[in-house]
Amino acid sequence: MVLLAGCGSQPPRSIERDESVAPPAAAKPAPPKPQYSLKRGGGFYQDDGPGDSVPGNLDAVPDAEPRAEPLHRFANRPYSVLGKDYVPSQELKPYKARGVGSWYGRKFHGQKTSIGEPYDMFAMTAAHPTLPIPSYARVTNLANGKSVVVRVNDRGPFLHERLIDLSYAAAWKLGYIGSGSAQVEVESILPGETLLAAKPAPPVAAGDPIAELVAAAPAPAEAPPLPAVQELRGTFLQLGAFGSQDNAESFRARLQRQLDWLGEAIHVHAKDGMYRLHLGPYRDAQEAGRVAERIREALAFKPFVVQR
Repeated sequence: MVLLAGCGSQPPRSIERDESVAPPAAAKPAPPKPQYSLKRGGGFYQDDGPGDSVPGNLDAVPDAEPRAEPLHRFANRPYSVLGKDYVPSQELKPYKARGVGSWYGRKFHGQKTSIGEPYDMFAMTAAHPTLPIPSYARVTNLANGKSVVVRVNDRGPFLHERLIDLSYAAAWKLGYIGSGSAQVEVESILPGETLLAAKPAPPVAAGDPIAELVAAAPAPAEAPPLPAVQELRGTFLQLGAFGSQDNAESFRARLQRQLDWLGEAIHVHAKDGMYRLHLGPYRDAQEAGRVAERIREALAFKPFVVQR
């Protein structure tokens, strides 16, 4: 037996094989992990792959299972992002559309979605601008015919006229991780026709202590109002307007990551039932305009100047 020694940087020396000795059985190769390297200009968020923590077999992740869920109280209110107004559906109803599907990954993994749940890039979820939250949809890659069922629990995408933003796992199963986007068809899935109707509480059985405790439990407290924010005066850039604080805070977090070069803070300005994202203040409109142009080059939209 010949033992090889030396630093790891040196190539191993060749060894003549003894034909009379059978070679050792080759070890069974481990199942390959998904390839998540992006092509130039690929993913919706550049270099947003999952890093090294990739589950062994994403193809085995089960589709979302449609079930009756109450719609979120705040995530379905009208809102405005990047100068465009959106009016989410307030009820579950048929929906079918075709367009560009993208995906988002580790940059948002663990962060709150519009519904308040942490985003899991390895679950079968999606973000959509107007479908009710939560709801379910079947997404089909028109290039290869593959389909998945996802649970819509987030808002987006808002750039490049994208139709839907899938989780990493959902996009993997549809086969467009490497290219970053694909032409897809999105069709809503309706678990039932009476999902939105309020169901009466079941009668409490006499002598059932558990049922009596549940019936006597107080109703959930109303969401606390937005805390008062110190009023700043001057020239600002408006980046978006929302009907709920959660949506405003979620989008502010996204912009802060995408525009990490900003020297000014992004404020949530609450007024008249709306939550507006204001960047600034700036000395004058000319200075604000220069920053607006940089944002336009980075995100393909141009915020507008406001005075307050």
